[in-house]
Amino acid sequence: MGDSDGLRQRKTNGKPNIVTISEEGKKLDQKLDQHESYEFGGPFGVLAIMTGFPLLMYYLWICLWFYDGQLVHPTSVEDIQPFLGRMWAHVREDASPNLYAWKVYSGNIFFQLFLAWVLPGFMQEGLPVPSLGYKTLMYNCNALVSLYATMGTAAVLHYYEIFRLTEIIDNYGHLMSVAMIWGFGVSFGMYFIAIATGTQMRMSGNFIYDVFMGASLNPRIGPVDLKMWAEVRIPWVIVFFLAVSGACKQYETLGYVTPNMAFMCLATWFYINACAKGEECIPQTWDMYHEKWGFMVIFWNFAGVPFSYVYSVVYMASHDPSKYKFSTPTYVILYTTLCTAYYIWDTAMAQKSHFKMQTQGVYTFRKTFPQLPGNTVKNPTYVQTAHGNRLLTSGWWGWSRKPNYVADWIMSLTWGLVIGAATPIPYFYSVFFITVLVHRCGRDFERCAVKYGKDWERYCKVVPYKFIPYIY
Repeated sequence: MGDSDGLRQRKTNGKPNIVTISEEGKKLDQKLDQHESYEFGGPFGVLAIMTGFPLLMYYLWICLWFYDGQLVHPTSVEDIQPFLGRMWAHVREDASPNLYAWKVYSGNIFFQLFLAWVLPGFMQEGLPVPSLGYKTLMYNCNALVSLYATMGTAAVLHYYEIFRLTEIIDNYGHLMSVAMIWGFGVSFGMYFIAIATGTQMRMSGNFIYDVFMGASLNPRIGPVDLKMWAEVRIPWVIVFFLAVSGACKQYETLGYVTPNMAFMCLATWFYINACAKGEECIPQTWDMYHEKWGFMVIFWNFAGVPFSYVYSVVYMASHDPSKYKFSTPTYVILYTTLCTAYYIWDTAMAQKSHFKMQTQGVYTFRKTFPQLPGNTVKNPTYVQTAHGNRLLTSGWWGWSRKPNYVADWIMSLTWGLVIGAATPIPYFYSVFFITVLVHRCGRDFERCAVKYGKDWERYCKVVPYKFIPYIY
């Protein structure tokens, strides 16, 4: 196969600095590409997640929007049925998947797919994929130009009152329901497509579990890698514009934007811009290289992230600023913490990705705004494994095995701190996120122990701390 179908056979041309996978490494990769055990509690566990999480999203939104951010509950056993009736009434009346929500949400999906298909971008080669015979996939990284095309389009539509940005936050519930339908539809659809085309891999044989974990690894439509497209273009575009919508609503209602809402606009822009400007780093990640595209990833990108990460915006858009006003020094500390955590997260991700590119013979990296100092480790140190891969032990990665996780979680915590103690619900993001990160870290370390054996033990001695240096 050649470049025309998005695949490339990597050539080392005898260069000693380019990683090659050993025969023993290939055997281990083949083992890792087989289903051996259940995760997430198996079929019953994933079924609980698939049903429980959407219900939790509805509940937290109802508490924020209708009950002043308080965690409401039945007042007695006799109140359980009426309580459930009240909850359902809120969903039926204020979160119905109405025509407006279908047009707005689906319009964004198809617009983002169109931009990803037609706009020029930076061509990036991914890591060699074992299931493709160690060929590499090519990725057209045009998320940055797509982002600014989206921002420009939204500004024009808002200015000419064709589509007012304030409508987004006002229709939060309706849009969330449509997002959930998209999440379920794409998850089940991709499973059946993979089975029909014979592209399924690492299957357990249990229908629900395989829908949750996914059946295919790298599904594509034309030049668009759907997994990377959905990870960057869908959740963070919605998250950013929900924050912008909240700011617009405050400006129209109050005549100004609070420092708290401005903080969320900055924080969400940091994230979406980082994903877009560093999109060429994503093909080097475990998500692209190993994780299949199933409900676990699809629903989270289509509905979970955009409608459970910005509860602070929902609260601020529906409450008086006096409930979450801080002193000037507090705002300085809050903004400083965000910017510091962002710097560490951005440069740590870039260091790891650039190191992996270097192992493929790439030494000239893409220049997009903002390029932060320290994003590339010069003369990096590493542990050479018998598998063939190299494990970075310098830069931020010399201090801990997951420095990006620590910085990422601190940013998520500030997204709750921005409303102080007004309501606990916006802290859901950071509480849930740390659970995901710890679980994912455990999964990664288990696979690495199998994949690298004694080399992993050697690496852990060089970098002994999982998260925080000298602590854990």
